[in-house]
Amino acid sequence: MSLDLMRELAKQTDSKILLVVLDGVGGLPMSGSATELEAARTPNLDALAREAQVGQIEPVGPGITPGSGPGHLGLFGYDPVAFQVGRGALSAVGIGVRLRSGDVAVRGNFATLDSGRQIADRRAGRPSNAENERVVGLLREAIPEIDGTAVEIYTESEHRFVVVFRADGKALGARLSDVDPQATGVPPLEAKAEDSASERTAQLVNGFVRKAEQALRGEPQINGVLFRGYSGVPHFPSFAEIYRLRAACIASYPMYRGLAALVGMEVLPVEGEEDALPGKLSALQAHWDRYDFFYFHVKKTDSTGEDGDFSEKVHKIEAFDAMLPALRALRPDVLAVVGDHSTPSLLRAHSWHPVPLLIHSAYGRPDRAQRFTEEQALQGTLGLRRGVDLMPLLMANARKLDKFGA
Repeated sequence: MSLDLMRELAKQTDSKILLVVLDGVGGLPMSGSATELEAARTPNLDALAREAQVGQIEPVGPGITPGSGPGHLGLFGYDPVAFQVGRGALSAVGIGVRLRSGDVAVRGNFATLDSGRQIADRRAGRPSNAENERVVGLLREAIPEIDGTAVEIYTESEHRFVVVFRADGKALGARLSDVDPQATGVPPLEAKAEDSASERTAQLVNGFVRKAEQALRGEPQINGVLFRGYSGVPHFPSFAEIYRLRAACIASYPMYRGLAALVGMEVLPVEGEEDALPGKLSALQAHWDRYDFFYFHVKKTDSTGEDGDFSEKVHKIEAFDAMLPALRALRPDVLAVVGDHSTPSLLRAHSWHPVPLLIHSAYGRPDRAQRFTEEQALQGTLGLRRGVDLMPLLMANARKLDKFGA
């Protein structure tokens, strides 16, 4: 359904929508014959599933493995193929960096390289934010500029950091290949320009990689950098204008906060440690009366899958399940639970597999599902949907769409 049609049909009401995104929640059997959702003890999610409609979401399309940005854009109703944006801009905006026309932002990973410059760990053991800030400080001293182009370096979280190459009167292109091969046992790649406007950017990126390795050569674990997700300043149609919603984002990780800000949601402050569920719950409760749409993000169901830690991913699912009664106590008119992509611990990476979807409202006829799992979702009446189908379904269940046509 097009954004123009949504803009035409959407209407303001007092009903409230709560969209919970369990990042990377979909999985594959790894321990015995169970996925992480199937292995988890989730009495509250299962009770909700018995009162709801269930189905599956393909965030982008069949066989397509989505990044977190495209996965979320689809859930928000923006065609992720038509609205492409690099991870760098999402992360930069999420940590409060103001991008100017012609700048290029890129998301970086701190990495561990062995003596042969092969990648031993793409995430350098997931260092603390304090360790990240220390290393960022070293790089700021070592690389204030490259060949006259200003370079700004920022901590994002754990192993993630952001670099902004500032345009110096001439716009920098953002079409270039990744330095991150997304594999271990191989060296970092060389960035290559994909058009003439990006040749200068590729030189800057490759120069940064060389200088960073020199500056970090004495570090025991963080001694390399990997880049992917280049982006200039992105522009999106306003979420509030399209859906007539007062929308708020409750997320800890900068990239998700950045994406919500770019589409026009208000990003709420969250207290406590990064991705701490109590802080997110408190933010939701404190602002419940001010908004009619809440995007509530849970990250660790994804990062534990990327680490290949099946039991810890199960634990993170169970931790959310324990909090679910407090979310239901707010009595949202529509409560949806979904993932932005699958991250099976078996694969230690995002995958193309559909993710389970649950929609609870007074106007949805409950399915026969007994649990919130991949197998049960496969049999639900919502069927297999594209990511962009979710917002129309939520809006309809919230009675926020007018009739189409006479």
